[in-house]
Amino acid sequence: MKKVLIISPHFPPINAPDTQRVRMSLPYYREMGWEPVVLCVDDRLVEGFRDPLLVETLPAGLEIHKVGAWPASITRKFGLGSLSMRSYYHFKKKGNELLRSSDFDLVFFSTSMFHVCALGPYWKRKFGVPFVIDMQDPWRNDYYLSKPRDQRPPKFRIAYTIDKRLEAATIPSVDGIVSVSRNYIEMLQERYPQMKHRPAVVLPFGTSERDFDVVKTKNLPPQVIKPGDGKINVVYVGAMTKFFLPLLEAFFQAFAERGPDKHRYHFYFIGTNYTPGAEARPVEEIAARLGLGDIVTEVPGRIPYFSALATLMHADILFIPGSTDPDYNASKVYNNILAGRPIFSIFNERSLVKKTIEDCGAGLVVGITGNETAAELVSRIGEKMAAFGSLHLQPTGPHRQLLAQHSAANLTKAQTEFFNLIVQAQS
Repeated sequence: MKKVLIISPHFPPINAPDTQRVRMSLPYYREMGWEPVVLCVDDRLVEGFRDPLLVETLPAGLEIHKVGAWPASITRKFGLGSLSMRSYYHFKKKGNELLRSSDFDLVFFSTSMFHVCALGPYWKRKFGVPFVIDMQDPWRNDYYLSKPRDQRPPKFRIAYTIDKRLEAATIPSVDGIVSVSRNYIEMLQERYPQMKHRPAVVLPFGTSERDFDVVKTKNLPPQVIKPGDGKINVVYVGAMTKFFLPLLEAFFQAFAERGPDKHRYHFYFIGTNYTPGAEARPVEEIAARLGLGDIVTEVPGRIPYFSALATLMHADILFIPGSTDPDYNASKVYNNILAGRPIFSIFNERSLVKKTIEDCGAGLVVGITGNETAAELVSRIGEKMAAFGSLHLQPTGPHRQLLAQHSAANLTKAQTEFFNLIVQAQS
């Protein structure tokens, strides 16, 4: 039995997207020859949404070590609010203790709190343990470099400089990369030529039937939506980024111009902002501008993970804004498919997600190239409006057979096979 130290600052009961790969993989590690040990931040010190039911999905006997973090109320006065910065010293201290006292074969960083990944080269030098990083998002993100200053996030230059230097000090020493996108791997290979000779694998988050079993066993009700109210309820659960908004606006415009009887529908956008207490409602603003304000409800605050699954299962249609990026692999898609409700989405023609939805017969996808003008995008979506009018009547099912390759068990198998490859390369 090999042993892996998993670094995941967010961990149940914290309901954060970057903890889902680890959480879904944990029940399967042992049967695949790996003993997991988790190192995370004490949830009492984490600013984030919680779902206590997430803890119930963890395997019995799992070894978990919780570290401290400098209080955000203090560090924020100095401009440092990031959890990975607040807990970096604590991870270093506890990681040293664990790696010194036990024989680990691998360290696996699975988080979007990338600062802690800089401990990988340090532990590799000190203890001789290889490390793998899970690239769930870009670490150093160059997107805003070409944007005017007023369009950049607060403290962008400072954050970017830190990320750039830490990434450059870490990635050249990494022994392997797991990524949700081929594009992220190619980006690192372009920046660091030595990465072209390092193992890398693309693995989406996938989905877990065990999670849906929790919803059914506990008979969890949906939140926000009102099944049986005579409306066709169209539901999206997830963050609404600025990249989604142009697609959403094009959809609403096409729906306003060519859609079916509009007042038969009600659109719900739930958990559109990951920031606790956020009140901005960009979706409702777009809908109001296009005369659809009375049939659109936006709830910025996130709801518990299992309540979100229950809500998906009770919708009439599931809406996913999609992306123009051919490499974008929306992890939420797989839970939407397994929820068994018909999907309407907009994705790049070359997207793996588009192919998956269509192969499963799970709904309609508007295929785009990403080069369309706003008018062309509205026209392309408008062509699907007649089919959208009967989408809620489409027979649905769990699509389990076609989703098997995206199951948590199958993806954990691929993950541990990659771990084995890394360890074998060290011997």
